[in-house]
Amino acid sequence: MPGCSTLEGFFDNSRATHSTTALPADGQPLAEPLSRNFFVLASPQDSIVGELQLVRINEGDTFSDLAREYGLGYDEIVDANPTVDPWIPAAGTPVLLPTQYVLPDAKRRGIVLNIAAKRLFYYPDAADGEPQTVLTYPIGIGRVGWETPLGSSTVTAKARDPHWYVPISVRKEHAAAGDPLPSVVPPGPDNPLGRHVLKLGMPGYLIHGTNQPYGVGMRVSHGCVRLYPENIESLYELIAIGEPVAIVNQPHLLGRRDDQLFFESHPVLEDHALDTEQHIAALTKSVSDGGLSPLAPRKLEARLLAIADNAYGIPTRLRRGKGDEYFEEALLVRNTVEPDPNAPTLSEVREIMDAMPAEEAATAN
Repeated sequence: MPGCSTLEGFFDNSRATHSTTALPADGQPLAEPLSRNFFVLASPQDSIVGELQLVRINEGDTFSDLAREYGLGYDEIVDANPTVDPWIPAAGTPVLLPTQYVLPDAKRRGIVLNIAAKRLFYYPDAADGEPQTVLTYPIGIGRVGWETPLGSSTVTAKARDPHWYVPISVRKEHAAAGDPLPSVVPPGPDNPLGRHVLKLGMPGYLIHGTNQPYGVGMRVSHGCVRLYPENIESLYELIAIGEPVAIVNQPHLLGRRDDQLFFESHPVLEDHALDTEQHIAALTKSVSDGGLSPLAPRKLEARLLAIADNAYGIPTRLRRGKGDEYFEEALLVRNTVEPDPNAPTLSEVREIMDAMPAEEAATAN
């Protein structure tokens, strides 16, 4: 269940880097940002939505600011920009917005949660003759030791302004850390469930809002799934009781658009064992046997392994003679971040980290 959060991975800059040789020139006209959450599937065969975008940092911007403004989670934007300081980026620095997504390999019905990508996809029912649409939102998931479960379920109940009945396990954890919790937390700014809750058929698990939005897109909860307040508010209105929910763990995703093949890879969750080499070998065989790849099997496998090793979380086009031209293909858009006086400052986040139990703080660097 959700409750006290950690900030695991907040300052991890040890990732490999991609080329930025195709940066746009200063003074290039800026486009308006694209749709953050809603996409129309042009064809049932397509499995990629969105487009990459590029934005330049304004003075005082952080990755948390950019993530929330452009419909991303914190880890997504960090993974896509491994050379940029997420908390004190220099003004004018170009930041790649990974706002293109390969859809999970799952039925396109109801809610699909891909915990490896830390992203929710919702497929509303389409009217006869109308194209299928999908809404997607970043999510926070269970931290190590409090994993978000995999499997199938349904939405069994909904609630606005919920009370939080604190699980005994969470109360014990907080008491041991010198931060005792009451048995019930009423609605309000101190309630970690936020203002909207979707209850799942999996006992004890919820999809909900949060009073700590900077943790969305990270491993921060006690197993539940949390969204930005504005995202859960929108989703809440769309979801009916009985809506199916599928929770999958798919860090490596093959996708197609306009008969072109893409591969998207995310870091493998440490508590969800996956043999990456074996998985890549199986993907290579499937693609090669189907005649879908422009690359020979050995070159394809090597290419997939390289992308998986970097794990930028960006759909990469698989083609001959081309590198990872992410910046060249991204749309340069206007920076629409506005200063939020209520947002936590860097010093406040550091204070939160300093207050964590020693064993939790040790994993946050």
